[in-house]
Amino acid sequence: MIAEVIVDIAHGEVDKVFDYKIEDGNLTLGSRVEVPFGRQTIEGFIIGLKENTEVPADKLKSVIKALDEFPALSTECLSLAKFLKDRYHVPFALALRQFIPAELRGGRVKQKIISFVSLNKEISPFEMVSSLRKGASAQANAIGFLKQEVRCKLSVLNEKFGNSAIKALKDKGFLVVESEKAGRVPYKELDSFSKDVILSEEQENAIKTIENTQKTVTLLHGVTGSGKTEVYLRLINSTLKSGKTAIMLVPEIALTPQMLGQLRARFGDNVSILHSGLSVGERYDEWLRLKTGEAKIAIGARSAIFAPLDNLGLIIIDEEHDGSYEAETAPRYKTVEVALKRAQLSSAKIVLGSATPSIDSYDKALQGEYDLAKMTSRINGKDLPEFIVSDMRLELRRGNESIFSSDLKQELKKCVENDNQAIIFFNRRGYSQQVICRDCGYVAKCENCDVTLNYHRDTGVLKCHYCGSAYRMLSACPECGSVNLSYSGAGTQKIVAELKKLFPNETVLRMDNDTTRNKEGHFKILKEFSEKKARFLVGTQMVAKGHDFPSVTLVGILDADMSLYFSDFRSAERTFQLLTQVAGRSGRANKKGKVVLQTYNPENTTLRQAISYDYEGFFKGESAMRKSTGFPPYALILRVMIESDDDGEAMQTLKYVYEDLKQIYQENTQNFLFFNKMRSPVKRINNKYRYQVLMRLIGDYENIKKRIYQSSLDKKTNKTLVYVEENPSNLY
Repeated sequence: MIAEVIVDIAHGEVDKVFDYKIEDGNLTLGSRVEVPFGRQTIEGFIIGLKENTEVPADKLKSVIKALDEFPALSTECLSLAKFLKDRYHVPFALALRQFIPAELRGGRVKQKIISFVSLNKEISPFEMVSSLRKGASAQANAIGFLKQEVRCKLSVLNEKFGNSAIKALKDKGFLVVESEKAGRVPYKELDSFSKDVILSEEQENAIKTIENTQKTVTLLHGVTGSGKTEVYLRLINSTLKSGKTAIMLVPEIALTPQMLGQLRARFGDNVSILHSGLSVGERYDEWLRLKTGEAKIAIGARSAIFAPLDNLGLIIIDEEHDGSYEAETAPRYKTVEVALKRAQLSSAKIVLGSATPSIDSYDKALQGEYDLAKMTSRINGKDLPEFIVSDMRLELRRGNESIFSSDLKQELKKCVENDNQAIIFFNRRGYSQQVICRDCGYVAKCENCDVTLNYHRDTGVLKCHYCGSAYRMLSACPECGSVNLSYSGAGTQKIVAELKKLFPNETVLRMDNDTTRNKEGHFKILKEFSEKKARFLVGTQMVAKGHDFPSVTLVGILDADMSLYFSDFRSAERTFQLLTQVAGRSGRANKKGKVVLQTYNPENTTLRQAISYDYEGFFKGESAMRKSTGFPPYALILRVMIESDDDGEAMQTLKYVYEDLKQIYQENTQNFLFFNKMRSPVKRINNKYRYQVLMRLIGDYENIKKRIYQSSLDKKTNKTLVYVEENPSNLY
């Protein structure tokens, strides 16, 4: 038998199938194997089996061994990997890697084995103690302890009585050691909570629509607090009862503990969590539970779409509009596209849930490509939170130069008096946005990126939010020596400091990328807040999505119009979504919710529509604008990115790429709304100089797109990275 193997090297030069002879009859399709490759041995994946090969017998090498006790990849996973390779133009090896824990490669993780010890039943404890020499008290005590406990972990015995004493007892044959595989369980202390829920009429209708539709995808459009989670849980339950498995995706790691708690309460050990915040061992064990069928529900962020589940029946993508569902590193996949292919392979159904669906998804639902289920009311029968709009222009005229408007200060005070909680949303971390010299105008910038540094007062450093570099805080201007430095703008740290000034006796929690770096950062902050150990939660967009805190009656939104002015065609859509989502955290129980929205532009149409929860009106206006101007989803944006450590190399590659693409453009001008080369808006990130060719295409552009990919990727060199993005989530 001949194995067709993809070696685990993500490089175009070896991105092809290599034939190897199989001498081990246990090797099957999808197995990870060790094979000879050149002068070394390397890991690989068996993607095909056949009887014959064109490789001469004297050159045909044999598979050395299997690396696992089971095939790591199912036939469905292999088909999906082939789709990733072809759709996103990446080496096959890179596509295959998405389906296994990274640490499994190179044997960096194994199953956890725990050794347990008990007394040898064929020898009485009295005989054991009697045979010991005088002074062997540790051995005698260990025997007495095991007589009482019957069975104990070897590590505990060693710690309690000493390694040498336990080894001596083992050597005498007095102890029996048994090894067992042990799973590493993430979020052990997570509270699992379940409550009896009577479905509303809208929830029942939504479930019926999803279960009875002949379409693969249903868009569940439900306002915040309408009970989408309960719909998800009922659908998962039905899926399990039919003998199938399910994947539940959430956009942020911050949301997984809360959703995990509800899933565990309903489905117990059937639930496995997959995300990058787990330890190496936990991630492997959770993957293995799904692989072996011990768990039948996978929950996690974007990458959980690759969960090793068989017989898949349901894929749920919560907050489907969120930009985090698009990968920004190779393979640059869009989760919904991968889900559609996976559903096609397994005959599964997909549910896309959101209070603020993407323009693309809602348009597909209106055109009939997706089915549509709507839930327009909150399950508690309460109205959506009331908006109070604070015009910050008037605040300045009245002499209020504080971060907080008078309206917000007043509502925060009421919140404290009534023993409620509040969330303050500000989508910028750090203490201040930038440090400026008032004398010469110098602005502190990152040495590796073409961006300003942000001041973080808690650690006393300047940080780059692109590459993560940290610098010592300036004591004087490096240009002119002046100590007259100012802090421009604000960040979440500054909001916390101001809140503590206003309410010195109240506890304030902060949730952003700085406070959630460790494994359970999100979980601990959210747990403290849900247990009312803090009055206020200040955070970036992490606090905007999906959280359910019954005592939160107030949400403060600072600089609500900030995201409107990003140079991105999605800026209005993202602003509407963000405002609606964060407002939805308020008033989710029996108390009325309020939202104070601070803005310098209260007349803005997008803000007015968000305040009135008018998604339909927003969609009509935004979709009409995009149709008339030629922007997605009614056109395709393609961006060819060129990055290099050397500015000259990057510019030279840009020239080569542009000249070839210009030929394609000139042959198909009717399909191009825009075509130009330029520096990227952020010229340098992490010491990489960045250039781009930006295009907008309409009409039948599939063949054009293929040519653009082929022409561009051929220009990649050892010194220059070239890649293509479709409708990129960020255009910086």
